[in-house]
Amino acid sequence: MDLEARLIGVGFPRWRAYNLKPILSLLPERVHFVRDARAAERLMPTPADRLACWGALFPRGVEALAQRTGARLVRIEDGFIRSVGLGSELIRPMSLVLDERGIYFDPSRPSDLEHILQNEPFSPEEIEEARWVRAFIVAHGVTKYNLERRDTADWRTGGRPVVFVPGQVEDDASIRCGCTAVRTNLDLLRTVRETRPEAFIVYKPHPDVTSGNRRAGRVRIEEARRFADHVETELSAVSCLEACDEVHTMTSLVGFDALLRGKRVVTYGEPFYAGWGLTEDRVQDGVAVSRRRRRLTLDELVAGALLRYPIYWDWDLRGYTTCRAVLHRIVEIRDALEASGEIEKLRRGFLRRQGRIWGGFLRAWWDNVVGRG
Repeated sequence: MDLEARLIGVGFPRWRAYNLKPILSLLPERVHFVRDARAAERLMPTPADRLACWGALFPRGVEALAQRTGARLVRIEDGFIRSVGLGSELIRPMSLVLDERGIYFDPSRPSDLEHILQNEPFSPEEIEEARWVRAFIVAHGVTKYNLERRDTADWRTGGRPVVFVPGQVEDDASIRCGCTAVRTNLDLLRTVRETRPEAFIVYKPHPDVTSGNRRAGRVRIEEARRFADHVETELSAVSCLEACDEVHTMTSLVGFDALLRGKRVVTYGEPFYAGWGLTEDRVQDGVAVSRRRRRLTLDELVAGALLRYPIYWDWDLRGYTTCRAVLHRIVEIRDALEASGEIEKLRRGFLRRQGRIWGGFLRAWWDNVVGRG
């Protein structure tokens, strides 16, 4: 790593910048956050520097600035094993991805993850570690957010095959960029019912939607029940996965979680885990699926997505760590919060979110005052 290189984040909310700054460099003076491209230009970026944004789209003028200065572009997003609690609740991430080619949920261009999966060999040691990671995730019910109850499903299925349909936030970039014919939760439910008329269909709304933090993707219960036999609002995605036979999804990460558990997965978009021979893909002429020529084993997919692509962070040690260590830490935190009852407050969400917002602002302000930020 070039110790003189800087990372210049453009357009990040203050609370997110505060949470990300320690992870982006062990030298905090090399990380800067600015409002827009004009402010970034005043920092005089060089070819050694990186101009960063959150998600798929750079703020206006940033890409042109990179062309003029030679600075590299990098997109930042949460990793696939993130935290105990939602990002929209301002819970700090334990993993990030920094992608200089694209971003994993945008199939219109190759991402660093797609490049890894398409081109790079995996050592026997990585495959063995991937196998351990997959087994740990399944045994301990680890997901991206690790927030919901993991009770056993008691659905009256009548012996029919169970199809789990996870809801998504419909304005997420993964749907905007990765879906064509099926782009809404209601369209997905309708399509699944048409293709699996005999199945017992379980629909679970996205936790960001049920918490009230995001509105796009909200489906009224009576609408969902036109196509779904059961609408699940209490059980975790893991509980649903353990009780189902197959998963039908647009681009949800739940599809990846289902693969880890050996479930049949049918995709209606182009998520990062589609097109490698592990899923049944309804979009056959998509740009990403057409690029993905390599056939992968499940452990190769896990090695690329969970070992190579993200970086992991230990908030107690304030340093980089491994996927294995973060998995252990997430289970420790989740189990402690469940034992104390505190996890119910995270599940309820909104009021505590307001306190975290103001607390984040005050911490950022105080760090600036005392010169630690």
